[in-house]
This record gives sequence, C-alpha cells and structure tokens, in this order.
Amino acid sequence: MFIVVALMFALFYALIAALMYLANIKLPIVYVVIATSIIGLQYVIGPKLVDLIMKVRYVKPHENPRLYGIVSRVASKAGISMPRVGVSDISIPNAFAYGRTIRDARVCVTQPLLSILDDSELEAVIGHEIAHIKHRDMLIMTALSVIPLICYYIYLSTLFSSYSNRDRGAVALVVGIAALVMYFVTELIILYLSRIREYYADARSVELIGQPDAMASALYKLARYNVMRKERIGEEEAKKLEFIKAFLAVKPSYSVSREILVLMDADVNGDGKIDSYELLQFKEKIKGVLGLRSRIAEAFSTHPNMLKRIARLADYIS
Repeated sequence: MFIVVALMFALFYALIAALMYLANIKLPIVYVVIATSIIGLQYVIGPKLVDLIMKVRYVKPHENPRLYGIVSRVASKAGISMPRVGVSDISIPNAFAYGRTIRDARVCVTQPLLSILDDSELEAVIGHEIAHIKHRDMLIMTALSVIPLICYYIYLSTLFSSYSNRDRGAVALVVGIAALVMYFVTELIILYLSRIREYYADARSVELIGQPDAMASALYKLARYNVMRKERIGEEEAKKLEFIKAFLAVKPSYSVSREILVLMDADVNGDGKIDSYELLQFKEKIKGVLGLRSRIAEAFSTHPNMLKRIARLADYIS
C-alpha cells in the first residue's frame, strides 16, 4: 500500500514539475489550494452530511444494548475510544464507519443488518468497521482523493488555454493529456487502495474476534440478501448509497451471475450460514471461476470481488 501511494505521489510530482515549466499557465498552487479546500470542506462537514443523507440515529446503551455492547467490546479489544453508535434508516443490510479522527469516529449499521446477522456475525462486521477506524482509512482515502481532483483541474486549464509560443503550446498539450491520463490512473489507484483496505479490515476483524467463518458468513448473508430481495432499491436510496459506497462493508448491490450462483452454493448444509468446513470447501470451489471479466470489473470497484474476499478468509482458519 505504501509503495503504491509513493508511486502515485511521484507521478503527481512529475506532472506538477512539467506544469511549472509553462510560464503562461496559472501557478499549480492555485489548483492545489482549490482541490485542498474542497477536500478540507468535505473533511469538516462530511460526518454531518453522512448523518443527514443516511438518516443516522445515534443510540444509547439502553436503546440498543445488543449493538452498543458489541461495539463497546470490539473497540476495547482494538484499543480505541468508544465510537458513537448509530442505526441508519436504509432498507438493505450494511455497515459503515466514518468521522474525522479516531476520537470522532462513528460506527453505523442499518436496521436490516441487525435482523439477519447473529451475534458472532455482527461482531465480525463491527470488527471490520472498527479496523477501518483503527487504520485511519477514512482520513487516508480523503487525503488521497485530492490528487485526481488536482489533475482534473490541470487538464481543464490546459484545455482552455492558448499560447502564442508554439513550443509552449505543444508542451501545454502534452501536459494536458498527461493530466487527463493521471486523473484516470490515480482514480484507479485509489480504487485499488480502497480494495486493499477492505482486505486489511477483514484480517484485523479476524485478529480481534478470532472467527474467520463468522466474517465469511456475514459477507455471504449480505450478498445473498442483495441478490434474493424482491424489492429493488429505489432511485433516491441508490443515490444515497452511491455517496457513501466506499465506506460500506460490502457493495450495496449484486446482479445474478455465475459467480453469485457459486456463492449461493457455499452453504452446503443449507443452514443459512457458512461454517469453517464450508469456508475451506468454498476456497477450492472458486478456482477457475474468476476470469478476465471479473478482474476488469473489480478494477473499477471500491470493494474486492466477493468470492475472492470470502475465500481469503479461509487462510485464517488454524
């Protein structure tokens, strides 16, 4: 992860250095200030915005002792202060963590999640969200998102600029193309880092809770619910989930595909969950299932391929 981040900043520095060569282009600091201001504003008002969009209601210990107790236990194991606990009025099961700092962190679940998961599965999901807080993923991803934003501003500035000097015009064209390429490349890198942080959070959850099968079972239930539900997500609710999809425990929707059908068969004994034996069997089943199409789709996603993600949890079974 650090190597990828270092590479992204190196490429970005090269782009800024090239832009500095163009005397007739506004100083790059202008774009840095604009982009940083936008990200800074997002950082300041982001948590409140999530509260409003996701209709989060914060709960006290006596209002939801089951959820509050689990969050409290996992936070204690992770060695962080107790985050605020909320319930979101969204119709699909999911969970997310957000906030400015570890002390300002919030852990939120949707009401359906509380209904479909048992205590061990819920604890595993909460462990995943606490891991995001512990790893400061919210701050890291917000900070990195400033780079593609600056690249996009640089591209726009070269697109609408004119030069009397032919050499500078040619350099401006090259810089503009490079900025556009950098925009797409850095966006892909950020998506890649987002997927890495999901794997890290799963691993940390297993370390805290000690039940990889519970985490796998929770992921299985969430994916199965999204596929099997009869009522589709409304347009308004879909927009809400799009806003915060990078912070959700799993992708908010799945379509029926060969991969999902393989996932549905993971529950061998039909008890509605995945145990350690089934998890080990599942890792063997998916060999040869994931092709080029899956890898391309994953490259443009904030979350890892669900089959790969669940199968990786089998590595933690001792």
